[in-house]
Amino acid sequence: MDFSTILKTVGILAAVSAGLSVIISIAESVLNNYGECELDVNNGKRLLKVKGGSSLLSLLASEKIFIPSACGGKATCGLCKVAVIDGGGPLLLTEEPYISQEERAQHMRLSCQVKVKGNMKLLIPEDLFNIREFVCELVEVEDMTYDIKRLRMKLPPGQTIEFKAGQFVQFYSKPYGKVKEEAFRAYSISSKASEKDHIELLIRLVPNGIVTNYVHTALNVGDAVKMSGPYGDFYLRGNCEELIMIAGGSGLAPIRSLVYDVIEKGLPHRMRFFFGANTLRDLYYMDEFRQIEKDYPQFTFIPCLAFPKPEDNWDGVSGFVTVALQEQVDSAQGKEAYLCGSPGMLDACIKILHDKGFDDQAIFFDKF
Repeated sequence: MDFSTILKTVGILAAVSAGLSVIISIAESVLNNYGECELDVNNGKRLLKVKGGSSLLSLLASEKIFIPSACGGKATCGLCKVAVIDGGGPLLLTEEPYISQEERAQHMRLSCQVKVKGNMKLLIPEDLFNIREFVCELVEVEDMTYDIKRLRMKLPPGQTIEFKAGQFVQFYSKPYGKVKEEAFRAYSISSKASEKDHIELLIRLVPNGIVTNYVHTALNVGDAVKMSGPYGDFYLRGNCEELIMIAGGSGLAPIRSLVYDVIEKGLPHRMRFFFGANTLRDLYYMDEFRQIEKDYPQFTFIPCLAFPKPEDNWDGVSGFVTVALQEQVDSAQGKEAYLCGSPGMLDACIKILHDKGFDDQAIFFDKF
């Protein structure tokens, strides 16, 4: 085969490939053109006209109905559940791990996985309609550790946010660098619930994380930032004498808000806060919690280093936070536990709490 024949063959293949691409593109536009669809929310209380073809989660957000989601629509958090009474199609494999048999009987679905292809009937809890969107001004950025930043946002003049200590907001990133679309992730509020015109977040840098890299590399004081909230049921129940609080890394955020909530409301609960970190450089807010410990005798702060370095000169608790929990909490009597951090740490701590007699009704957690 001579060179000219090879060139002709390559040209023919390229033309065929281009033609197929055009056909596929046309087919997708036709197949995905579902036209206008009606979303009947709560038996006719709200009738929404939307353009079909996108996820239920995103279309509800476009109508200012904000469904909780921590993963940005990737079906990894299981928070965005909505009852789809009609029009949702069959349960997808991506949903199955998050929808119990009881929830299936209630027609619960992950709204990030349900594509709107026609009219739907939905049931949405009324309290979700109180969730609002805010465009705030970033007024402070502080490096708490080498990979955790504190952001302080000021709400627009005349606006306030009502939240329970322990709840979270969804934080939106703008397009930046090679990222061409808006994205969002969930972050717990670390500031006091009594402070209604500002919000503080603690955001740890996650390798290849779209939103965390935006925060750590592209966001500057004075920028406008969009958030929605509040969300979540990780808040103080307080039906006990003592609160056992456990956190690691940026999981400190909601615990900090909870601690201040107890203090500011003058609640009688004793508090023990176990904070796990790897080395000294991973600890932060040490001075603040030590001062709280001095000012409020009912509060005890127990930082734990899993891998202290010789140069750390660490004289506190050494070992994983589970070791301190095992040694220092004797029983479940009169106690509730509040945990926030990585799934591995939380699973290990919850097992210890179960072994000590804590039942599930006395354990509240938020896995990051």
